[in-house]
Amino acid sequence: MVERSPAAVRSARSPALVPAVLLAASGVVSFGLEERAAGYGLLAASLVAAAVLHRPVLRDLALIAFGLVVMSLQPVTTDISWPHMLTMGTAMVAAVAVPYLVSRFVLGDHAIRFPVATGRRWTRFEWGWLVLVVALGYLLLPFYMISTGVYRNWPAVSGAAEVGRLFLGTNALGIWDELFFVCTCFVLLRRHLPEWQANLLQAVLFTSFLHELGFTSWGPLMIFPFALVQGWTFARTRSLSYVVAVHLTFDLVLFGVLLHAHQRSWVDVFLV
Repeated sequence: MVERSPAAVRSARSPALVPAVLLAASGVVSFGLEERAAGYGLLAASLVAAAVLHRPVLRDLALIAFGLVVMSLQPVTTDISWPHMLTMGTAMVAAVAVPYLVSRFVLGDHAIRFPVATGRRWTRFEWGWLVLVVALGYLLLPFYMISTGVYRNWPAVSGAAEVGRLFLGTNALGIWDELFFVCTCFVLLRRHLPEWQANLLQAVLFTSFLHELGFTSWGPLMIFPFALVQGWTFARTRSLSYVVAVHLTFDLVLFGVLLHAHQRSWVDVFLV
């Protein structure tokens, strides 16, 4: 499922490391710092470095770069108006679908896969981790969102239609995070780098994107380890359905916190 190249297995000093680090840095600059022009420059440098240092990684980095550029071409915000959701949703679909289709039907290497029906039952540890995610979200998210005022990066909703769109947007984005950062970025990087390096780099991209979305203040200190665990979990379980279940469980708590933060009488079950 998660492919290894011989060079990546032999040494942590793969020639793919410099291009891959430049690619991750482009995500930090484009999304974390919101400096698109400088981010594109780093992205171009990444692809040039790949062409010079390690040509086999060029096509895989180009697939990731396509997704990053597509997402950078429109505002990454929590706006839940239908026009914005349609625009951002279209970009999200393209960022995942195009690399998958190119990998499968043009390059013919089937590198990107989305394993849902794996036929493997979840272990007790996996069920336990799912429960622990709820507990961690319950303890951390209200304190983080409310004490920092970060919840204001999400719109205050009132009617059923707005609540529904907030729920839809939160869950759709959670699923996309796993499809792109884990099933696409992590898997493609893992073909050329040791697992720990590929996971660190996908977590940098994951965190940078969510920072622009609205998880500011000390949010990256929470998102980065979550992204690392998601990558590690996917490598162990080889199950998209499980990592999505973990993410959506966390996002369900986030959804409740957002409603509570804007309207304290709503979902009044939190300690803050």
